[in-house]
Amino acid sequence: MGEGAATNNHHHHHRNQAADISVNLPPHFGPKDIDDDGRPQRTGNVWTASAHIITAVIGSGVLSLAWAIAQLGWVAGPTVMFLFSFVIYYTSTLLADCYRSGDPLFGKRNYTYMDAVRSNLGGFKVKLCGLIQYLNIFGVAVGYTIAASISMMAIKRSDCFHESEGKLDPCRMSSNPYMIAFGITQILFSQIPDFDQIWWLSIVAAVMSFTYSSIGLGLGIAKVAETGMIKGSLTGISIGTVTETQKIWRSFQALGDIAFAYSFSIILIEIQDTVKSPPSESKTMKKATLISTIVTTAFYMLCGCMGYAAFGDLAPGNLLTGFGFYNPYWLLDIANAAIVIHLVGAYQVYCQPLFAFLEKKASEKWPDSGFITREIGIPVPFLKCSYYNLNLFRLVWRSMFVVITTVISMLLPFFNDVVGILGAFGFWPLTVYFPVEMYIAQKRIPKWSTRWICLQMLSFACLVISVAAAAGSVAGVILDLKVYKPFKTSY
Repeated sequence: MGEGAATNNHHHHHRNQAADISVNLPPHFGPKDIDDDGRPQRTGNVWTASAHIITAVIGSGVLSLAWAIAQLGWVAGPTVMFLFSFVIYYTSTLLADCYRSGDPLFGKRNYTYMDAVRSNLGGFKVKLCGLIQYLNIFGVAVGYTIAASISMMAIKRSDCFHESEGKLDPCRMSSNPYMIAFGITQILFSQIPDFDQIWWLSIVAAVMSFTYSSIGLGLGIAKVAETGMIKGSLTGISIGTVTETQKIWRSFQALGDIAFAYSFSIILIEIQDTVKSPPSESKTMKKATLISTIVTTAFYMLCGCMGYAAFGDLAPGNLLTGFGFYNPYWLLDIANAAIVIHLVGAYQVYCQPLFAFLEKKASEKWPDSGFITREIGIPVPFLKCSYYNLNLFRLVWRSMFVVITTVISMLLPFFNDVVGILGAFGFWPLTVYFPVEMYIAQKRIPKWSTRWICLQMLSFACLVISVAAAAGSVAGVILDLKVYKPFKTSY
């Protein structure tokens, strides 16, 4: 996700008790403190919603943008970014209208993306949406593991370069120990229940993503200023540097990378659920989407274009770990450390809905199994009267999940290809298809009317882009596998 990090809006698993929610409200809650659905009054506004979206979108996706623009060139690169930002903005406005079913001010609220699909489309499509969403989460977990290990290696490598005065030889290393370290950290963190409700986590994530993005941007600007020339060409990386087929596949893959950097539809409705009304939440949300899309696009343009201007056709797949910057090496280390901290938290926040979903299903299916339902209270040392609830099923299943994602990352450690696949896979269904279908259902747009045809054309065009991007990224993985031997050291 963008590859961003979803912020702390994933409280779905506490949301099923809408009916009996008013029980444990503090006594001073008068009727004015309660929203129309019996929840505590929502207080969000345009600015908090924009901040949530920006935090959620600007994430590690920003690191592959210079590479993506290098594949497309100075003309197509920025154009494609504008097109994506426009499509995302437009489909987000459609999605914002689906927060309430029926009347935009008093209709029934949908608290999550899945709820919106359930109340607007229903049936098989809900299952399909869930499957795509959970597969996407799984993929993001793999992508984050790769990105974090690349950054840890970059820190090690830049220090090693610094010590050996830039000689390449002693700095060979394998990414596997770093992936395993990241995996072990995630196993520990995944045992914390309700990790997504730790409010300061979003603030840390936001600060971290701005830290590393700004450092990447600053170094790009500095490099352009230092050499005094803007590198790159109008059509991107030239045939000769890559073969003709590679050029085509890579251009397609670049589309996936850009789509990945933008995707936030999946959490839009949950952010909308934090906004107060009147005015209707959809009005506020449309403004917030516009603001955050403009800010994100400006920021992405700067990062991507400056990275391309600094490195030209040789723009690295991950801006902060390519060899472009030897000095100031401590600054690079700070940026890469920020990425790792951000990803440790983002991994957990992203995976929470999947964890919660599976645990809920299991306890419904086997309610009598002690293994699944029993919580064992373990006294916490140094803290009086506090217990950690250990659940064996949670321990085993979450650890298995982390182990599987870590092993897959070790087998396919290609940041760009994986990001491209994820972007392509999530973009059309979650950002275009479902919002368009829900909007058509909600507004009862008649079949074959002009509006209907235009929406379907948009959806089809985006499907074509998604398929092309997926094909390009898969081709990228296949080409990389020809060269790469799993579990060997890399340079």
